[in-house]
Amino acid sequence: MATAEKPEGPEKAEAASPGKMPRTARGRATLRRLLDAAAKEFGDKGFHEASISGITRRAGTALGTFYTYFDSKDAIFSALVRDMSQSVARAAAAGITPGATGVQREREALAAFLAFAREHKELYRIIDEAEFADPESYRAHYEGTATRIAARLDESVAKGTLAPGNNEIRAWAVMGMNVFLGLRYGMWDEDRPIEDITSVAMSILNSGIAGAGE
Repeated sequence: MATAEKPEGPEKAEAASPGKMPRTARGRATLRRLLDAAAKEFGDKGFHEASISGITRRAGTALGTFYTYFDSKDAIFSALVRDMSQSVARAAAAGITPGATGVQREREALAAFLAFAREHKELYRIIDEAEFADPESYRAHYEGTATRIAARLDESVAKGTLAPGNNEIRAWAVMGMNVFLGLRYGMWDEDRPIEDITSVAMSILNSGIAGAGE
């Protein structure tokens, strides 16, 4: 799908510990393998049971290679939360077609997020555990997501495709809906067509749920 907007943050995760960012393509590829392996390790075992040796085994790297890029298990977990947050942002942005505005834009972003959640089952466990293992990154993930949604809403209001309103509050409400739809229909159940889910969700944004007499 074409990209309609560029998410905040770098295209490639600048995720290594301070002073340990790779400068070569080979180094960046190794960092990517470590982050991907960490996603599987933390996703399968959780933060406390996951281990550095488990990460390096999954990545196919030596234990010493890990310390070339990260200082500790905590450091790679924090880097992973940031990396996954950026991946979610890129997926949502890539799902929005050029020229889409208003509710259609939010529908396309939600559809892309649901597809991402179905493909990356580790997402919810890692983000949820960050609330306790890395509260700063946990908060940054949700604040960053809400900021991007609010920016989209601001643009749609400016173009006249959405009614004016408090887009910060709206953004948090939309994000909350998206997060739990992702949990229910991305993590727990993949059978319902994404189009059906986004159709109902967007009917709430378009028309609300109040009856005619309310």
